[in-house]
Amino acid sequence: MTRFYRFILNFGIAVVLVCLFLTSPAYSLSTSDAKIPEGDLFKLGIEKMRHGSYPEAIQDFTKAIKLKKDFAVAYSNRCLAYLQLEDYQNAIADCNQALKFTPNNVEAHLNRGLAYYRQGDYQAAIADDNQVIALKPNDFRAYYNRGLAHAALDNYPQAISDYNLALTNIPQTSSLLKGDIYNDRGLARFELLDLKTAMLDFSEAIQLNPNDYRAYYNRGCACGISGNNSCAIRDFTESLKLNSTNAQVYLNRGIAYHQLGHEPAAIADLQKAVEYFAQQGETITYEKAFLLLKNLQQQLSSLSEIALIPRTAKTKEYGVSS
Repeated sequence: MTRFYRFILNFGIAVVLVCLFLTSPAYSLSTSDAKIPEGDLFKLGIEKMRHGSYPEAIQDFTKAIKLKKDFAVAYSNRCLAYLQLEDYQNAIADCNQALKFTPNNVEAHLNRGLAYYRQGDYQAAIADDNQVIALKPNDFRAYYNRGLAHAALDNYPQAISDYNLALTNIPQTSSLLKGDIYNDRGLARFELLDLKTAMLDFSEAIQLNPNDYRAYYNRGCACGISGNNSCAIRDFTESLKLNSTNAQVYLNRGIAYHQLGHEPAAIADLQKAVEYFAQQGETITYEKAFLLLKNLQQQLSSLSEIALIPRTAKTKEYGVSS
């Protein structure tokens, strides 16, 4: 196995795992308890949430809570607004308040579990997902979120089991989210080196959402590790059509080109990878990609010099061929 192929293994798996975090666990707005005076502020907050105006939504929920201290649903939705702003401490504090007033609040458990997950406290996230499942056994969101947390803990068989339950309970109309679940189940199978089944999951994800660049990339990684570099290049190319600045895809496609002996194409992709890694501040990966690029350029330069040497008896004696 060459150094370049080891590189696609190491960085292919690492980037595949990052894709998990591009797929946000499910959550939802709760709109109950709005038929009260402070409910007008609450409804304003909901409307601003739907338009992505999270700081303004927080202001409205805060005003509503000042008028009604036990306004559980306002706490729950303010938790969700803080989640969107990646303020996980305040999100957890608000969900705690919501659960203080309404212990069986499914949305508060779900959103607090998401906050714990994004903080890296996967066991706490699983505990909240378990509470949701106990209260609402058919809620696919809790199974999906719990599967992501198990995957983050490297418990891939349990993650696959939860993804299966999520797929069993998800509404048939949720095709895009269904594609996410297939993608994540494929990732878990990928980690278990069940590459054939993983590729089937990535293919299903692509069928459900043809614009998901992650699923193309993940299937490309599985193809590359299986030794099918032509398949890998095809999928990496499709991924780049959907997300043209993904440095990791250029890196891995360059490695696949190198495996097939297409050195000019490999160098062009590695140059793109180095450029985007530098722009994105990925220092360690940039340095490794840059080293690979230089090594490949030197190899190609050396081969070009050898190819220009006339075929003499001496060169044949040393086993050199052009």
